[in-house]
Amino acid sequence: MQEKYIDENKQGEAIATAERPDNSKKLFLESYGCQMNFSDSEIVASILNEQGYNTTQNVEEADLILLNTCSIREKAEQTVRMRLSQFKNLKKDKPSLTVGVLGCMAERLKTKFLEEEQLVDLVVGPDAYRDLPNLLKETDDGRDAINVILSKEETYADINPVRLGGNGVTAFVTITRGCDNMCTFCVVPFTRGRERSRDPHSIIEECKNLWESGYKEITLLGQNVDSYLWYGGGPKKDFKNATEMQRLTAITFSQLLDMVAVAVPKMRIRFSTNNPHEMTEEVFRMIAKHENICNYVHLPVQSGSDAMLVKMNRQHTRQEYLDLIKKGKEIVPEISFSQDMIIGFCGETEEDHQQTLSLMREVEYDYGYMFSYSERPGTPAHKKMEDDIPADVKQRRLAEVIALQGELSRKRMQGYVGRNHEVLIEGTSRKNENQWKGRNSQNAVCVFDKLEGQKLGDIVTVFVHGNTQGTLLGKTV
Repeated sequence: MQEKYIDENKQGEAIATAERPDNSKKLFLESYGCQMNFSDSEIVASILNEQGYNTTQNVEEADLILLNTCSIREKAEQTVRMRLSQFKNLKKDKPSLTVGVLGCMAERLKTKFLEEEQLVDLVVGPDAYRDLPNLLKETDDGRDAINVILSKEETYADINPVRLGGNGVTAFVTITRGCDNMCTFCVVPFTRGRERSRDPHSIIEECKNLWESGYKEITLLGQNVDSYLWYGGGPKKDFKNATEMQRLTAITFSQLLDMVAVAVPKMRIRFSTNNPHEMTEEVFRMIAKHENICNYVHLPVQSGSDAMLVKMNRQHTRQEYLDLIKKGKEIVPEISFSQDMIIGFCGETEEDHQQTLSLMREVEYDYGYMFSYSERPGTPAHKKMEDDIPADVKQRRLAEVIALQGELSRKRMQGYVGRNHEVLIEGTSRKNENQWKGRNSQNAVCVFDKLEGQKLGDIVTVFVHGNTQGTLLGKTV
């Protein structure tokens, strides 16, 4: 999946159908936001599949509608509210219909949804999906149902996700949940709770099962994969109380990468998202060590200005970030990087903005996710800082950042031209049904003509002869 976030102009992405012959009820499930939400939706579908629900892409036939929501930006929340209003009208014609909100908005806006706006019957936070069967019984009895309690232990490690929304070729495997970083702009620590890591043996078992089921690529997921730490004793924050034996046998993210790469040696492996202050050069060394780990790292920076990084409570400096990038390029010469960038954060000066542009030029990202700052209620920035950058200034600066990234992306794509690339066939090109689309190791999308005998999931050698700003153009060798 090239995009880290779903296109906000879309209403969401409906999970595809999953059928069990003995199930009689229909679930319509839409996901918004980050890859973690899509992964969580597969867990929800698995839980409800056991409770008599087959999924459907036809909202009109649904007995239960669930939206898995995102709170990271205001526009994402507005999109979900508009969608809920449509379902409210649908409910008038079908009184038995149950509508629920899952995920980050559920935790943040629970009382508004249920009591003030009366848009939904069911509100479930990201750590309470196991409680869905009980909550649905409450709605069947005519009561509103809610569970947004955050957990210090829940990882859903024992639940086998129903793989519904993908192509049967690529899949997400969640390895951590929650976040402890407390960036001042971010709601994730409040909506998803504290960091906790999943048992590595369950991760490896899931990866093996995916390979045996025909999947060819996995993405190891977490709000911050670099925080992964398994020592059998509990959350990362309690590691200081671990026994000596637990410390000696603890498994870090780089070690987990090594274990997964060895366990499924023909499976392509990606991971997301990384945090600069916790990422180590050992991760780069694992990329260099294993051919099946892709040469790509998504490494959010948020700003090129040290003053902004301090205000954002990013626990790295500009120079530390650049040193990490340099180390990655030394260890993995063919590596590519992508970024997250927040434009117009509280107090951002023109000099701060120029430092962001200069950092982008120095790193030369393949692509990025760039947004103007959106104030999120409940965050430290909302409580203690003034959102003082005028909207027109934000938009002008954002346009400059997007334009520069466009130049850098085109330059990076040009660097792949004239070479052979190993590309995993992930689907048919949206623009031409006679062409395949896939990605190379650096996560660059490539399109090329279909040949007889090729199929989804094949890894083929493609000679790249041209490019656009974001796409490679090639032909099978």
